[in-house]
Amino acid sequence: MTDADEAGETQGTILCTSCGLCCTGHLFIWSKLRSVELDSARALGLNVIREPRGRGFSQPCPLWHGQCTIYTSPQYPRFCHTYKCKLLKEVLDENTPLPNALMVVQQAMELIQELEVFLPPSSEISFRERLVTSMQQGNTNTDFQLKANALLAFVEKYFGVRDFFD
Repeated sequence: MTDADEAGETQGTILCTSCGLCCTGHLFIWSKLRSVELDSARALGLNVIREPRGRGFSQPCPLWHGQCTIYTSPQYPRFCHTYKCKLLKEVLDENTPLPNALMVVQQAMELIQELEVFLPPSSEISFRERLVTSMQQGNTNTDFQLKANALLAFVEKYFGVRDFFD
């Protein structure tokens, strides 16, 4: 690994551990696991999904406490290790400076906070599930609709997440 590669990985680590939107249920309802990871994931306290269509664990991840508590652990799931959102790829490819990427994360968190007031509170159901349910049930509040659409466009543009309703 070259010094440039190491610097990129370090910046990537800073971005990921500062963000966590893929861990908190803001981007995804669940994360994938390999079949060999299911038992160890359950032992870590993850809510493991063992369905034929998909093996994984539900979000929000209980191991996220402002940062991932197993980020450097051998038990860190492979999908978590290999997943790279669009913003992370931009930082690793040196197309977006880390300070700019951190501002994007902050903007995403502000958009999320603005939407939280419109959603039913829950520590067990992910933000994404609550948002999708509210949108599908036809929340007609104009502020909600504007903010929800702004967040969806923002998440697609900067994080590359297009399948918010899947």
